[in-house]
Amino acid sequence: MKHLHLNLTLALFFFVMFSSAQSFKNASEYLDFVGKEQQAVTKSTWKYTKAVAHGKSDRSINGKRKALLKSVDKAIAKINKAEGFGDGDFKSKVLRHLTFNKDLLNQDYAKIIDMKAVAEQSYDAMEAYILAQELADKKMEESQQEYEKDLYTFANAHHINIVESDSDLGKKMKISNAVFEHYNDLYLTYFKVYINEIYLWDAIKTNDINAIQQNANALSSAAKEGLGILETKDTYSEDTSIINSTRNVFDFFIEESDLYVPKITEFLIQNEAFITVKNNLEQTPERKRTKEQIDNYNAMVNDINKGAKTYNDINAKLNTKRQNVINALNTTNANFLSKHIPKD
Repeated sequence: MKHLHLNLTLALFFFVMFSSAQSFKNASEYLDFVGKEQQAVTKSTWKYTKAVAHGKSDRSINGKRKALLKSVDKAIAKINKAEGFGDGDFKSKVLRHLTFNKDLLNQDYAKIIDMKAVAEQSYDAMEAYILAQELADKKMEESQQEYEKDLYTFANAHHINIVESDSDLGKKMKISNAVFEHYNDLYLTYFKVYINEIYLWDAIKTNDINAIQQNANALSSAAKEGLGILETKDTYSEDTSIINSTRNVFDFFIEESDLYVPKITEFLIQNEAFITVKNNLEQTPERKRTKEQIDNYNAMVNDINKGAKTYNDINAKLNTKRQNVINALNTTNANFLSKHIPKD
C-alpha cells in the first residue's frame, strides 16, 4: 500500500474560523486539519503560561487568559463540528486533550496568577507558587505527549508517515521544563536568602534596633549557607552563569550585614540618644536650662551631623552595590532562559 508522507508540527489546538462543517477525503487530510487547528493556539498558550510564571507583572494578564480561553473554545467547537474520520475515536481523543488543556488554563493557571500576587511575601509562598507552576507545566507536557501518542497511533493505522522535526512542541516542552526546573531551583536558593534582606530593611525603616541585629545575623547566616549550597548545585548544559551571579549577590549580602549594618545600627542608637536629649532640652524652660545641658546638646549636634553623613554615605553605597548585583542577576537569568529555551 502506498504510504502518504505528512510533515506535521505536533501541537494541541489552533483557531481558524469556518462557516460550515468540514468533511475529509482521507485520513491524511483529517490529520492535516487537526494539526492546523491546534498549532498556533498551543504555541500561544505555552508562551502565555511562561509569561505568567516567569515574566514581569502585567495587569492585563487575566484578560489575556480569558481571550485565550475564548480561542480554545472556538477551536474545540470547530473540531467538534467537523466530521471525524473513521470510527471517530481519534476525534474524541483530540477533543479530550483540548478540554483538558482548557481546564488547565481555567483552573491551574488561574490559581497560579493569584499565587503570583503574594509569592514574594515569604519563602513558603514563593516555593508553593513555583511548585504549582512546575506541576501545571508538567501536566501540559504529559497531555502533549499523550496527544502525540494518539496521533501516531491514528497515523500508523492509516499508513501515514509523520516526519518529526526539531520544532515539535512536545520536545520543546520537555526541554523547557528541564530548563525551568534548574532555573527555579537556583531562584529558590536565592530567594531564601533575599527575603532576609527585605526583613532587615523593614527593621531599619522602623528603627527597630533589636530586629535589625536579629535580621542582619539571619541574613549573614543565610547568605553563607547559600554559598555552600551553590557549591553543590549541578549546572544545566555546563552553564554556570546563574550560579556565579547568585554567588555575587550572596557576597554582597554578607558584606552588607557584617560590615555596614553595624555602622547603621550605631548611628540609629546615637540618633535615639540625641532625640532624647533634644526633647529634654526643649521641655525645659530656657531660664532653667543648665550650661551642661546646652553644651551636651551642642556636642551631640556635631556628632549627629557627622553620623548622619556617614549613614547617608553607607546607604548610597549599599543601594548602588545592591542594584548592580541584583540587576546583573536579573540579566543573567533572562539570558539563561533566552539561551536554553527552544526558539519558535
